[in-house]
Amino acid sequence: MYHVAVYGFGKLGQAVCQAIRIAPDMQLKAVFSRRAAGLREDAAARISGVPFLEPEALEACCDGIDAVINCGSSAADLPKTTPHIAAGHCVVDSFDTHALIPAHFAAVDSAARAAGTLCIISAGWDPGLFSLMRILASAFLPQADISTFWGPGVSQGHSDALRRLPGVTAAVQYTVPDEPSLENARNGIPPSAETPVHRRICYVCTAPDTDRTVLERSIRSMPYYFAGYDTQIRFVSEETLLREHSGLPHGGSVICSSDAEELPRHALELKLSTGSNPDLTAGILTACARAAIRLHRAGECGCRTVADIPPSLYAPQDASSQRARWL
Repeated sequence: MYHVAVYGFGKLGQAVCQAIRIAPDMQLKAVFSRRAAGLREDAAARISGVPFLEPEALEACCDGIDAVINCGSSAADLPKTTPHIAAGHCVVDSFDTHALIPAHFAAVDSAARAAGTLCIISAGWDPGLFSLMRILASAFLPQADISTFWGPGVSQGHSDALRRLPGVTAAVQYTVPDEPSLENARNGIPPSAETPVHRRICYVCTAPDTDRTVLERSIRSMPYYFAGYDTQIRFVSEETLLREHSGLPHGGSVICSSDAEELPRHALELKLSTGSNPDLTAGILTACARAAIRLHRAGECGCRTVADIPPSLYAPQDASSQRARWL
């Protein structure tokens, strides 16, 4: 039995708690959250019988926890908290700012090697599942054009980045792919680097005294999230946001097309659709926690990504059962 703790209790943290509970080989040992002092009754019911502690208590809990799943924000939390946790525990996170993954990897790897822990970063559906598809396609179809399209759906990371801006009381961001570009990619015509292939539609609620003109500029200029994108900002009431934008669907596609001269055309597509972004991410994080624990028990340390791990380590079945059932 693998003993796993959850760090952070937002929508993702709550989904991870449920994923751990239904895993046949895992036990939820504790939840660490800033919400510990004011836990709602409905949230308490999700973790009945499990200690709910302040984040600072994790440092004293060295025994009995095999891995920690860090469910914080990529924009503000994970670059600080994942290396910190790695100094004492194996940890898995879903850091999703693609351009900053190499720097995050280096920071976590340094902390993990010093402490002898094993960590997996950027585990989710993208980065994560889609990353694997891109790597495999680049290997199996070395002349392929590889395009990634996100949405339509709610981006948790972008929504969280909006909510952290001064004056914003609530926000949801939808990523919407450009349909002609998507169809072109499926027909072997990849988008050019200059072609905008996504729209980012932001529904934002603000405090009464917020200067919305200044806020719009802040949103549109936010690096890694909105700068350079076709960004639409719509100010709405919190009642409208709750009534019309409370769901968390998402999805996307990785499309690979090889059309080299004198060779047959090849096309691969991984298409994903989920009714709950946090629930899908939670399942992937939980599988990665299993892999991290197995690698650590085998004597390994340092940082890994999903690309560095044998697929058999993610599943609860042993290797012989996997060969019999899945191969």
